[in-house]
Amino acid sequence: MDKSKRLFLKKKNKKRSFRRPLSPIKPGDRIDPKNLSLINRFISQQGKILSRRVTRLTLKQQRFITLAIKHARILALLPFLNNEKKLKRTKRTARTTGLRTRERTKPTARPTGLRTINK
Repeated sequence: MDKSKRLFLKKKNKKRSFRRPLSPIKPGDRIDPKNLSLINRFISQQGKILSRRVTRLTLKQQRFITLAIKHARILALLPFLNNEKKLKRTKRTARTTGLRTRERTKPTARPTGLRTINK
């Protein structure tokens, strides 16, 4: 049989071994708003709650983690937003200082009404 015809033959279904990935939360871990070492694993650098697909949690665990994060934010253990600016400008550059010192002129008042066309 030609190789080109072999492509269309059905392949036998091979059983693949299925191994469920382990949950990042151990059975002994308590999901608690004060347990910041556990909660910080499920928050992005921006302070957002990571999704189930990323964290590999079950639905029940994700609900408990979400509630714990929200309670920790209310108790001021976690910030609502984590937007620390890493680059801080200490000196003003010549470009920005020139823009701020420039005086603004008021626009001239335009006459209202119909304009006459000079011929």
